[in-house]
Order: sequence, then structure tokens, then C-alpha cells
Amino acid sequence: MTDVVLALRGVRLIADGRVILDEIDWEVREGERWVVLGRNGSGKTSIVRIAALYLHPSAGEVEVLGERLGRADVRTLRTRVGFASSALSAQLRPALPALDVVMTAKHAALEPWWHRYEEAERERARGLLDRMGVGGLAHRTLGTLSSGEQQRVLLARTLMTSPGLVLLDEPTAGLDLTGREELVAALAALARDVTAPPAVLVTHHVDEIPPGFTHALLLRQGRVLALGPLAATLNEANLSECFDLPLRLQQRGGRFSAWAR
Repeated sequence: MTDVVLALRGVRLIADGRVILDEIDWEVREGERWVVLGRNGSGKTSIVRIAALYLHPSAGEVEVLGERLGRADVRTLRTRVGFASSALSAQLRPALPALDVVMTAKHAALEPWWHRYEEAERERARGLLDRMGVGGLAHRTLGTLSSGEQQRVLLARTLMTSPGLVLLDEPTAGLDLTGREELVAALAALARDVTAPPAVLVTHHVDEIPPGFTHALLLRQGRVLALGPLAATLNEANLSECFDLPLRLQQRGGRFSAWAR
């Protein structure tokens, strides 16, 4: 039995005559925590939306949790993938209580009235909010929460279905320093949990890579520049080429920082 939970093979994406992704080969395996880095327009969001089954490639093969895109019922398969993005959060009503935001992930729904929920499901949602440090906000509406609190609610949502894969598209975007650090700490705790599913985090910034993440995928102009174990892949040469800027890279206490030379 394979331990590959996500596989992209020869994936291409063309939109409006422009190549967004080109010949992407990438695998995520059990126990791995990946960070995807690259400049704006490098294809980061596109690759994670393909992995989350919300976008079909123009060519190539995509397998998620042993199911091949094009042959699987994506509505069912999406319930096995925890996915958080700004586009998804924008679809959630601001008046929705945090508890409902988490609970509705069971059916990949946006509203609670579309399905029936048992008390055990409500308790699971409460427990996940507690795990992310926002249990006291269960009955607060999403629109009244800070950006950092909202992101931790959405992180709890990704875990509601005990998914086989978690995908996070720039969850720290727009957060202040406190919100960012609280979210990074929550992701670091998730990375340390050996029972947690494999995870993929998309970000622009190396200082947002949580301790405990194991692998990196660097994209440049829609192509793979480098991928593999974090220690071997995230270096000054690769990072400088990835961002088209000579960069210094430093690691201290499990966190990274980078600046122009």
C-alpha cells in the first residue's frame, strides 16, 4: 500500500493562452509537512487549488488520497481534504458562528441548514476550536473575530472530517504580528502531532514557515525550481533564484529569516 497522499504528474495549466503551471511533478507522503514558496504569479495558489480539487489542470494526472481526478466523485473526495483559502473564507457568511463554520466542513458545506448535525459533531467542532486556542469564541460570529482568530477557526475547520490531507493557501496573509505568530504556533503544534495528516502550506515569506515542517517546493514562473527535504532545498542559492533577488538566509530557533544582500 502506497503512502503517497498527493501526486501531480506532468501537470500543466493554461489560462487565457498563458501557461500558469508547466510540467509539475510533485508527491506528498504520509507524515510530511510541505511549504510552497514563490513570487506572486509563480503558480502557488493554482497548484494548491488543483490539489484541493477545485481546479482541473489542462494536462497531466492528479491523484489525491488514492483517487484520480477525472475518475473520482470530487464532491465526496473534497470532504477528505482539509482546505483553507481566502477565496473559501470569503464565501462564509460573517454572521455564521465559529462553531458552525467548523461543523459545516463535515459536508464541505457553507451553511448549517443544508444538512443535519449530531451532538457528537458539535462536540468535535468545539474540541477543535479548543485545540486552536479559540474555544471561547465558539458562539461568536465570524465577522466579529480578528483576522488571526478567523484563521485559527478556519484551521480548526480543515480538521473537522479527520482529513487525509490539509491544504492551506496563504493563511497568514493580512495578519498583524500577533495574529501571525499565534497561527504559526498553532501550525507548529500540528506539525509536531504524529497523528495529524500531511499538510501543505502556501506562503510568500520564509519567516512564516512553522517549526516542524519537513519539505519545501519552490516555484518559479510556473515551474518547479527545487523540491525536497527542507534542510536541503531551502538555501540561499535556491531562494535567491526563486525570488529573483540576491538573498541572505538565516535559521534560528527553528525559524527562518531572509533579507536582500
